[in-house]
Amino acid sequence: MIDPSRTVALVGRPNVGKSRLFNRLCGRRLSIVHDMPGVTRDLISVEVRDDYVLLDTGGIGMELEMTPKNIALAAEDQVEFAIQAASIILFVVDVKTGITALDEIVAQKLRRYGKHVLLVANKVDLEENDGSADEFLSLGLGHPFRVSAEHGRGVADLNDAIDAQLGPKPADSAADPSQRINISLVGRPNVGKSSIGNRLLHSKRLIVSDVPGTTRDSIELDLDYQQPGGGELLKFRLADTAGLRMKRKVDSPVEYFSTVRTQHALERSDVAFLVIDAMDGVTKQDQALAGDILDAGKALVVVVNKWDLVIDQWEREPVDGFKTLKKFLESYEKSLRKEMFFLPDPPVLFVSAMTGFQIESMLEVAAGISATLDLQIPTGRLNSLIEGLFDARSPKIVGTKRFKVFYAVQTGSRPLRIRFFCNRIERLDPGYRRYLEKAIIHEFKLSGCPVRFDLVGKDRRYEGEQAGAPRQSDTIQNKARVRKMGEDAAKLDTKHPERRAKIVQKKAAHNRGSKKRR
Repeated sequence: MIDPSRTVALVGRPNVGKSRLFNRLCGRRLSIVHDMPGVTRDLISVEVRDDYVLLDTGGIGMELEMTPKNIALAAEDQVEFAIQAASIILFVVDVKTGITALDEIVAQKLRRYGKHVLLVANKVDLEENDGSADEFLSLGLGHPFRVSAEHGRGVADLNDAIDAQLGPKPADSAADPSQRINISLVGRPNVGKSSIGNRLLHSKRLIVSDVPGTTRDSIELDLDYQQPGGGELLKFRLADTAGLRMKRKVDSPVEYFSTVRTQHALERSDVAFLVIDAMDGVTKQDQALAGDILDAGKALVVVVNKWDLVIDQWEREPVDGFKTLKKFLESYEKSLRKEMFFLPDPPVLFVSAMTGFQIESMLEVAAGISATLDLQIPTGRLNSLIEGLFDARSPKIVGTKRFKVFYAVQTGSRPLRIRFFCNRIERLDPGYRRYLEKAIIHEFKLSGCPVRFDLVGKDRRYEGEQAGAPRQSDTIQNKARVRKMGEDAAKLDTKHPERRAKIVQKKAAHNRGSKKRR
């Protein structure tokens, strides 16, 4: 995964050749589509030489017809986004048209924020045109790089300047394959955590008892697992933790410090197994523990222990409404996932520490999830997914506008972190956040892996603006709607008083006609 700090953004007014320069720098022709002018979501990004991310910010906030005020706002939107997302900005200007008002506005803001800016004078197709670029020295951004995106002239010098600003490419920080995978057994007292640990270790190293709270310390032991058929040797470090109870029920210093050690063991884990009792089902304490694991940013697997008791119960007295045990298992898992709806679609394993049923499947699943934790999501694919999700289901309107994401990029792993450059942070409601999380987990097969969103919003344009509050009164908004859509704009609003009155009259006339026919 490329470090998000190594991001380069192209900034400039329309028709200065940003798209051609973008294609020239990335080394291939990419289609840049803007279905509606001014839709800031329609951006394109590409990883260049596995070294940095290149962004094309063309058309951000731009409209076909602009007043001077709109020009200023468009420049503000474009520069704000570039400042937030990029470490280096390529400010592209056109030598054929010279300096424009929008060029000066953008240059002024770039100087104020102190970003690394490379001034690129494009369309210098011939050597005799080099002198035309000197005009842009007045922008105060240094000597311009004279390039021709169409013919490739001067692009090599620009690439060298970008590399010099970014610095050496960081060494690959891939995890050591010989490193052990840290797994932990977490759950309420007496759900069978130590029994599962003994089954995995084929030993009695862990104390097993029917008395709740037998395990006081967090015990860590190394475990090697040879996959069947001469497969890979998987190395684990297993931590058996003390059973966690509700905080109000922690009634001794020993139990308190056991809880603290359990929290520390969880923080060191790569994958946490939440063990629940098959006969008890999901309890409030299980939900609280699942929330703790999620808050710690750890991958999660739900382990339903004591499934042998369910099998015995089924053989003695089958449950009404289920023809087979398999159907009952499917219904049990569906109900469990409903109770744990806030989790990142974790794998659910049904095991028995007493008989050894499906115990080794825990290690197979843990190894698979651990590899998934280092997944590097392509930035372009991520943004395409986000755009499709917004098209399929729009977020709620907060104030007068909806939550909007301009650009998304992965910024870390373990847990997976995604940074959203958006309009307003407060417009993302919890329901829509879960919708985005679950869709990302499903698309990239991140079952059990938590996803964190970092939201970077735009600064408020007006002083004293309240979160979620409309900036304009209804009267001003209605006048703007009429100017934009014509005199019949009010008819499109079903909540308009005149519209409601006409609907009531039509219903009354219909009812009177029905009575006469009777």
